[in-house]
Amino acid sequence: MEHQELAAFIEVADSGSFSQAAERLHLTQPSISKRIAALEDRLRRPLFDRVGRRITLTDAGRTLLPYARRVLQEIEDGRRALSKLSVEVAGRLSIGTSHHIGLHRLPPALKSYTQRFPEVDLDIHFMDSEDACEAVLAGKLELGIVTLPLAPLPQLDWRVIWPDPLSVVISPDHALARHDSVPLRQLADHPAVLPDEATYTHRIIVRELEAHGVAPRVRLATNYMETLKMLVAIGLGWSVLPSSMIDDSIRALPVDGLALQRELGVVWHQRRTQSAPARALIDELLAEAQMPAN
Repeated sequence: MEHQELAAFIEVADSGSFSQAAERLHLTQPSISKRIAALEDRLRRPLFDRVGRRITLTDAGRTLLPYARRVLQEIEDGRRALSKLSVEVAGRLSIGTSHHIGLHRLPPALKSYTQRFPEVDLDIHFMDSEDACEAVLAGKLELGIVTLPLAPLPQLDWRVIWPDPLSVVISPDHALARHDSVPLRQLADHPAVLPDEATYTHRIIVRELEAHGVAPRVRLATNYMETLKMLVAIGLGWSVLPSSMIDDSIRALPVDGLALQRELGVVWHQRRTQSAPARALIDELLAEAQMPAN
């Protein structure tokens, strides 16, 4: 079996979609279909049931899936081990990061990294921090540059790169904008637009509010910080955003007794060999962490 066929099989199994698998592997949907058909021909068994738009694993597919994952992980571990032996920093490096970090934090480090190591092919996936951590655990990504979870995840190591203070923010026209500061319970009387409840950032916010005996009235939730900023600016509610995002379109509102912060950093699998490109990027990020903030 070709490892490209196994990679296509795993992505279709995980996503339940040929089109999503094609997007994740940077291929066309016909290419994915050909790889699955070739694998099924080799095995002489159908791996997926296709009923309308729904795609599910057959018994043969469910049986093959853990073995396919193991084979691809062994190949990837071998590639990283060989890369580690090389003095030259070159080859492919797959990383996952959130849109916010990719827009606001990573560019200086990536610019320096690509200038120093032009032989590295960066494979960058933009996704939620939670999904990036899962992808590192599954061996699909070598590094995640993410909002760090509240509690350590088994089998993941991490380093903090950027402390990220958070602020309660409102529109300049919000009913509370005339106040220099407000009690938390007064803030909670007004609707909020917050990060999605599945995100680490949401959990940080809610944990702190619950510690003060307060639950927010959430009007809208989304994973994207830039979207939340827009919703606050047009007056749909208050939110909690990185202090670095505050500009003339929104204003910070001090809340009595409330201090919020999250940590952004890099995660990798404890038990998998790091490639030379991955070690070099971690070093680049740690150097970034030691630089004074602008």
